[in-house]
Amino acid sequence: MSYNLMLVENDIVLSRAIQEYLTNQGFNVYIANNGLEAFNLANQHNLNLIISDIMMPLVNGYELLEKLQKTKALSKIPVIFLTAKGMTKDRIKGYNMGCYGYLSKPFDPEELVSLIKNLIARDLLQHMSVEKCDMPKQSINNEIYLTPREASILDLVIDGMTNKEISTILETSTRNVEKYVSRLLQKTNMKNRTLLVKYAINNNLLDNTINRRANDGTRTRE
Repeated sequence: MSYNLMLVENDIVLSRAIQEYLTNQGFNVYIANNGLEAFNLANQHNLNLIISDIMMPLVNGYELLEKLQKTKALSKIPVIFLTAKGMTKDRIKGYNMGCYGYLSKPFDPEELVSLIKNLIARDLLQHMSVEKCDMPKQSINNEIYLTPREASILDLVIDGMTNKEISTILETSTRNVEKYVSRLLQKTNMKNRTLLVKYAINNNLLDNTINRRANDGTRTRE
């Protein structure tokens, strides 16, 4: 799934470092140096998330959030603020305005990635609740069952893990993970990982596989 982020930060060195880290995690990252530039870019690109500093020239973080909320096409883009430690009043103001969350500088990039993945999971659940009626249901007579390895990988895909992260957790190669993900897409007849996750959850794919093995004592090969 392509996930588009925009980082709004007037510290060029910091913004480039964060961009490189997030790009390596599989995200598309745009950079803006101030709120005005960020607002213009938001009108040009389909963004899933904006990560913004608060104190910036021309248009600060709060003003940017306000401009986004007043623009119908941009009002649903979640915003995470970057702020200095101990700025409690700033945090309260941001939450009252409707920001998604805060990160205090300096922060661990892994914490930012965790926030992003939580947001992706939240959006995925919201989309599933809206689209559930449109998702295909598997026929009872044509149920899909997974091998233990496929089930393990699907579970991690549902958790929002990248192929690289899955390969590290399962101590296998990224190419091997890609092979299993492709197999899962073929078995479910889904076109991408997002649809695969929706399908698996809507059809209780993991639960059905576990229950089948428990009931008949079978163990399928990898």
